[in-house]
Amino acid sequence: MSQQDERPHVDRTDLEWCHEAVEGVSRTFALTVDVLDEPMSSYICVGYLLCRIPDTIEDASHIPPSVQTELLRTYDAVLDPDDDTAVEAFVDAVEPHLPDELTEDWRVVREAPRVLHTFESLPADVREAVTPPARELVQGMALFVERYDDTGGLRIQSREELEEYCYYAAGTVGNLITNLVTRGDVSPERRRRLYDTAEEFGLLLQLVNISKDVYDDYTSENNVYLPAEWLDAEGVPQEEVLDPEHEAEAASVVRRTAEHASSFLDDAQTYLESVPLTDGNTLAAWAVPFLLSVGTLRELLSRPEDALSKSGVKVSRQEVFAVVSRMSDGAESDAIGDIRREIAARPYHRAPSSAD
Repeated sequence: MSQQDERPHVDRTDLEWCHEAVEGVSRTFALTVDVLDEPMSSYICVGYLLCRIPDTIEDASHIPPSVQTELLRTYDAVLDPDDDTAVEAFVDAVEPHLPDELTEDWRVVREAPRVLHTFESLPADVREAVTPPARELVQGMALFVERYDDTGGLRIQSREELEEYCYYAAGTVGNLITNLVTRGDVSPERRRRLYDTAEEFGLLLQLVNISKDVYDDYTSENNVYLPAEWLDAEGVPQEEVLDPEHEAEAASVVRRTAEHASSFLDDAQTYLESVPLTDGNTLAAWAVPFLLSVGTLRELLSRPEDALSKSGVKVSRQEVFAVVSRMSDGAESDAIGDIRREIAARPYHRAPSSAD
């Protein structure tokens, strides 16, 4: 028997729990998992949860930075196939820091053994595709927490540091996805094109989130991702990014960040147009978040000040439904450019009319 055939049997109850957990922690990513077919749907679902656990630790402003770093390093050791650290050691270490009222994110952290055991039951080539980028993500998060251990939250200083952070948080995930979808028979040219644009696909999505979530990132997690050098140029101290008297200036930095995100759209589209549709992979799974990011950028560039308020920046449920429906109806990769242009111009659920 091959190594893949010798893997432990998948516990269907645990796998179903993982799918339910993704629904609870991220409705946006749940859309991706929902429109994938098996087995890719489960591969991506479990891989995402592996990455969500350290992300929750990194965002935990109630945990001292030195403890966050140690927890992340312990988790990295759990993922290391050459290390015998058991996942229970991570859970024991994190237990004293669990909030009294567990959110869905923290329930996933508490159930890390369930996630890891489900991951260990996946085929060997899937584990080998997921583990290196997942570990790089964890190590990058530990690096940033340690870098800002005296501020109690991240304070990005420059465009270069912003891109470095986005690489660890999302570029690694782009590589993880690419590792999974290129396990089969993929031509060298196509493989090269995918890896040349995978990180940019991840950076686009992360930069859009950073642009739209300024209020929540600061008030809930004590993180400021808008670069200090950009805020300084507008006369805005990072600690006053949400101060009403700086709204216009801070909004201009939100716009600048959104425009920087837009610079990755072309490469992200190339990635979509190149991704293999095998092993249960579907175009819709990756086109939906890409197209919704286009809609979010449209709203951000129209009203960047909304990112500084509790109301935030969102595309409507009607537009989300319209995008998901269009892609689920079998849109081909060569239609992505046209759909992107339509969404950039107006909400996708609105039919063009003379009033537009």
